[in-house]
This record gives sequence, structure tokens and C-alpha cells, in this order.
Amino acid sequence: MQFRRLPAELVPKIPTPVRRVLRGGVRGYGRVTAPLRRLPDFLIIGAQKAATTALYAYLRWHPGITGPSFKEVSFFDLHYARGDTWYRAHLPARPRLWAVKQRYGEWPLVGEASPSYLFHPLAAERVAALMPEAKLIAVLRNPVDRAFSHYRHEVALGREELSFEDALDAESDRMRGELERMARDPSYFSHAWWNYTYAARGNYAEQLERWFAAFPHEQLLVLISEDLLEEPAASYARTLDFLGVRPHELRSFPRIFARDYSEMSPATRERLGHEFEEPNRRLAALLGRKLPW
Repeated sequence: MQFRRLPAELVPKIPTPVRRVLRGGVRGYGRVTAPLRRLPDFLIIGAQKAATTALYAYLRWHPGITGPSFKEVSFFDLHYARGDTWYRAHLPARPRLWAVKQRYGEWPLVGEASPSYLFHPLAAERVAALMPEAKLIAVLRNPVDRAFSHYRHEVALGREELSFEDALDAESDRMRGELERMARDPSYFSHAWWNYTYAARGNYAEQLERWFAAFPHEQLLVLISEDLLEEPAASYARTLDFLGVRPHELRSFPRIFARDYSEMSPATRERLGHEFEEPNRRLAALLGRKLPW
């Protein structure tokens, strides 16, 4: 029995009930063959709403890179209590890796992308415990634009009824006690943390510091999503070089899941700009570079 990979950029277009059936079939087959499945060589760890889906699609179009049948396995944040056998069940089986090797001439790299890993308070230490040699890729976006894109995403899914401004005001109350409960209980799923952390997810420096504390700096590549969108070929080549795979040229770099939203109010943009001034200075110092926002 062989399940073929569905392109990452097509998965959200499948109706949710059908997607659940497909995922169930993949997981059932995967659990049986878990011992034959290799842990990832690299992870795209975030940030959410920062073009991680596009980057993952570009990497999967490289003939020497493969990965799970579905993007966002979310093991190290959402499903960690299920154990590493559950995780392996989602990864490519040896027959698929062998087929790629026959075409490409080398064993492929296995990569996985779950954009909430960067933000999860325990994900870095969990990844380090299971996959200490893994290479990590973080994609960061202007935190003001990221917050609004995240908010519009939640509204589109029917999970947010507040205005953007009210949701920002409610964020700290919604999150009260959630991090402590997540730390106590690995099986606990925090809807507030997953859905409503519009501003908190943009404090990139404190998130990256957790990962740099768990991994050598040379194992983590930080990209800027604005650079990826404006000069995708250069960002793609840099990523392939970081991963250590052969150079590869793509005919195009489509913008995947780009959506048009109503404009954020100038007052709210100014408010968030002030709130992110210090976190952005901290991030620029951590990365040793000037930020484009």
C-alpha cells in the first residue's frame, strides 16, 4: 500500500471531512510502518503567517527533498503527548526514500514544516531531545502585518468575533494561566495560545533565544519573508546551501495562499508599531542585521 504525497499548497483546498479521512488513512498506514520511517533532517519552525507554506512548497519541488504527506504535522507543539512513534507514522517510509534515491542518485533529505514550533515554549527542548542534529529554518515577517494576517485568518475560520483592536486588548486576558497549564500538562491544547496570540507571536527575539539556547547557531537559518517574496530565487538558493543539497532552479515562485484583506486602521498600525519597537531592536541585535520593517 503506497500513499502519494499531496502538494502542500493544495491541502487547504480539500474539504475538511475529506481531509480528515485522508489523514486517517495516512496515519493508520504510517503507524504500521513507523519503524521504517526516518526522522526529519530539517524543520521549518515558523513563524505562522510568514510564507512558510510557500517556502515548504518550493523546497518540496527540489528533487532531493521529501517529507510528510501533509504539511503541519505539529508534533512538537500540539501532539507531543502521542509519542515519537506517532510522529514517525507521518514521515516518508523507506520505499519512498529509495524511489527518490533511484531518481536523484542520492538519499533525499526529509523535511517537515509546522509554523507554531517557533512560538511554543517547550518545542525547542523537545526537538533537541529527539533530533539534536536537525537543521532549523525560521521565516520572520513584519510583526505588525503578521498579527493582522493572523487575525483575518481566524475571522475567516469563524473563530474570532472581536474586532482586531478588541482582540489585541483581550489577548493577555485570554492567555492568563495558559502557559503554566501547557507546561504542566503536555497533552493540554490551549485554544487561546493557538488562535488568539496575535501580538505575542511577533516577539521573535525571545522565541529565537529559546532555540539558540537548545541548538548551535549554525543549525538555525533565519529568513525574512519580505526577502523571500521580493527575491525568492536568492532566498531559495540560500536555503538549499544551508541544507547542503545540490543547487536547483525553479521556473517560478508562485505566491501561495496570498490573500487580500481590508486595510488595518492607521491608528492600530501606529499602536502596534510602537509596541514592537523594543522587540524589533532586540531582534536586530540578535540577528546582527537591519530589519526591513
